[in-house]
Amino acid sequence: MSMPFGYVPAEQQMRDKADYARKGIARGRSSVVLQYEHGILFVAHNASRALHKISEIYDRIGFAAVGRYNEFEALRLGGIRYADVNGYTYDRGDVTARGLANLYAQSLGMIFTESIKPYEVEIVVAEVGRSAEEDEIYKLTFDGSVTDEHGMVAIGGQAEAVAGRLKERYHDGMTLPEALQAGVAALTEPDGERPPTSQMEVAVLDRNRPHRKFLRLTGARLERLLGDTAPKAAEPEPPAAEEPKNSGPDAPTAPDGDIDTGSGD
Repeated sequence: MSMPFGYVPAEQQMRDKADYARKGIARGRSSVVLQYEHGILFVAHNASRALHKISEIYDRIGFAAVGRYNEFEALRLGGIRYADVNGYTYDRGDVTARGLANLYAQSLGMIFTESIKPYEVEIVVAEVGRSAEEDEIYKLTFDGSVTDEHGMVAIGGQAEAVAGRLKERYHDGMTLPEALQAGVAALTEPDGERPPTSQMEVAVLDRNRPHRKFLRLTGARLERLLGDTAPKAAEPEPPAAEEPKNSGPDAPTAPDGDIDTGSGD
């Protein structure tokens, strides 16, 4: 049986698609997700203030992605619609990170096998529980593969090198400043300069917050957590006031009879 012109074996097609997706993802910058004592921390190098790599999906669920923005943004919006419909139709507790991970796995797997071009994305779906043991972190790759991560995960760019640096610094029960320092250090190239806070996107899922657990960390608050805020210089003591010339019994007084110091008290 003769093969049609331009025939490519299925195995070769899958390899070509996988190589294409990996190269696209590797061109971007990495992101990390890790647990700390009160929840889950997301850290990404992102110079844009409008195009977010880290977002909230639902009350207790966060989303981090790397790769092509338009592709992972479509996945994020699809996840929000899924969460809203299921939370409204059934119960808010029925919306879970596991359910979202299964939804994303099906979508990515179908796109990878049936479309000419696969999605150039890696994503993390994380859910904060009532305790650290109940936290859930799922990593999904461009072909729909899902892995259940524990403690920490790095995606995109030089993910293996970033994960190695993060593993050296990570330990259970880290405080938020410790976890943030570890995440930023992992994203910083060896002997390279740490990205400025203006080019970092940071958020947490804090189990101690009421209702919505997602919170972005920006500005002065982020700088304080990173230890970038310099201690306030002590103000010099004001010079001693000179003795008023007319300090005798005829000195001016405030309405209640006390000496008027001019302090406004």
